Amino acid sequence: MSATRRTVLLKGFGATTAAWLAANWPDQVAQAQTAQSMGHFTFFTRPQAMEIDAMSQQIYPSDSTPGAKEAQVLYFIDLALVTFAKDKQAIYNRGFGELAAVTGNQPLGSFPVDRQIAMLTSIEKTEFFRTVRDHTIMGMFSAPQHGGNFGKVGWKQIGFDDSLNFRAPFGAYDKA
Repeated sequence: MSATRRTVLLKGFGATTAAWLAANWPDQVAQAQTAQSMGHFTFFTRPQAMEIDAMSQQIYPSDSTPGAKEAQVLYFIDLALVTFAKDKQAIYNRGFGELAAVTGNQPLGSFPVDRQIAMLTSIEKTEFFRTVRDHTIMGMFSAPQHGGNFGKVGWKQIGFDDSLNFRAPFGAYDKA
């Protein structure tokens, strides 16, 4: 079976993208972590960060188990928007306007929880809400070095063992 031009291009694109990520991801993460440790964000302004934090806390609330706040999902989203999810920046920028229209330009977190839920329900079909929801879930269960899942709280909830303790499989070569 011969390779088509499209197949060759797609394979080349995948390899090029992987190489770029391998070369640039550590620098991007280091810069973002430095900014975050100083109390700054790499994409969000502080008021925007508080809005996303309030949204993510309603999307994945804390109860008997840790939620988005404890997993520090906000930092994952902030890092994502300057690395692999740069193409989502415009969605967030438009979405802040949509959210402000619903909240009357008041911070979402300043309302009682039931009112926050009602406000978010009114925008749940928007691209903005869906994107924040997706990023919140990603931040809950991603590898902690990507900014979320702090203390591996998401992994603990689903029983994921990240020990990477590989053992050789049993087979014909080790029967003796």
